[in-house]
Amino acid sequence: MFLFLVLFFMPFASFSGVAPQSEEPLWRSVGLDPELWSDRPEAEDSPMMQSYTGNAVIEMKVSYVETHFSSREEGIIIIELFEQWAPITTENMIQHVESGLYDGIFFHRVIDDFVTQSGDPECKELFPAYPSTSPQCGSGGTGETIPMEHNDNLSHVDGAIGMARSTDPDSADSQWYIAETEAHNLDPENRDDEGYATFGIVRDGMTHIRAIARTPTSDDLTGLEEVQNPASSAGRPFYQAKIISMKMIGVADPDGIIRFGDQSEPQEEGFLQSLLETTVGVGVILAIVVVVALAYIGRIDPPQSIEKQFILDAELDEEVVE
Repeated sequence: MFLFLVLFFMPFASFSGVAPQSEEPLWRSVGLDPELWSDRPEAEDSPMMQSYTGNAVIEMKVSYVETHFSSREEGIIIIELFEQWAPITTENMIQHVESGLYDGIFFHRVIDDFVTQSGDPECKELFPAYPSTSPQCGSGGTGETIPMEHNDNLSHVDGAIGMARSTDPDSADSQWYIAETEAHNLDPENRDDEGYATFGIVRDGMTHIRAIARTPTSDDLTGLEEVQNPASSAGRPFYQAKIISMKMIGVADPDGIIRFGDQSEPQEEGFLQSLLETTVGVGVILAIVVVVALAYIGRIDPPQSIEKQFILDAELDEEVVE
């Protein structure tokens, strides 16, 4: 009976111990090692230089032509988002990436030694080919804006990604830019218009950002660093600098907690302990206790009544006399 009850309840106990499925996307459970990211921006004394456990990471695949004399190249750019310091802006970015909003669009504004700007869903090549595009390219978005979100830990370091906006500080939508060099003149403390908000940084693939920044543009046709138009401010790349795709690939995991588990946690619980932590498991244990108790009680002779004991004693005396 004991074995029967254990075998009967074990499947229920094991299933009852499974936690409800999380609503978080699968990429949240993928830990990425920052040590593998080597093509980084120039280092600066800033908290943005460090990776933080759990921060969302984007993979952006790009295609571009660096100079008039080079062939088209492709590359991967890795971006870490500082969710702990800019939760509204990063969530806005994540939603757009997951919806595929940025797939297939191009960098519509490139200024060497300053920023490379993209994120406008209107900026896609039209028939017959690039540079034909929507007349709204450069001013488009989703129509849903977010408030300006500043944090003392965030600034325009080399490789920082920030939100583009209009004259209204709270007008950021889907467009963003990546600083091709430090651009602290955009930080709020250095401006009288509340500045611009950064929310992440390039962790790998900075070489591709610099190449896109150097590509020939409508106001800097040479594509040479030695020959630049000092008045360039809205250069459209002469050759399409395209975002092939953007996707969420995981979260930063500098300590290996997600990859290898928290080694400070207690070892895996035994079957009995895990059983006790479930409602059905407790029922199983109680049932086992009751069965064992009944079996034990069943082996004890029932108490005799006083009358029956007296008769037995009398019979025993007669036998002794005989």
